[in-house]
Amino acid sequence: MLDPAQRSTMRKSDIVVVRRKGVIVIPKAIRDALGIEEGDALRVSVEEGKIVLRKEGFWEKLFDSAKGLYNPEEAELELDEGEPR
Repeated sequence: MLDPAQRSTMRKSDIVVVRRKGVIVIPKAIRDALGIEEGDALRVSVEEGKIVLRKEGFWEKLFDSAKGLYNPEEAELELDEGEPR
């Protein structure tokens, strides 16, 4: 739950632009308020016609146990290589 100070830094809604390959940027105030950091896993779903993002904590446990064995940037580059331009 957000405390009043966190709520005051967030607007009711922000507009983001969908970029190449569907990339969006979550506004900093929202990331800060919800504790979303680079590398966090978010579950994406559609509920009643709305896009919903939920932070998934289990990835932290998985990635922490494999530190040094996995590089998210390299994995993303591998995925990008397989996509047509």
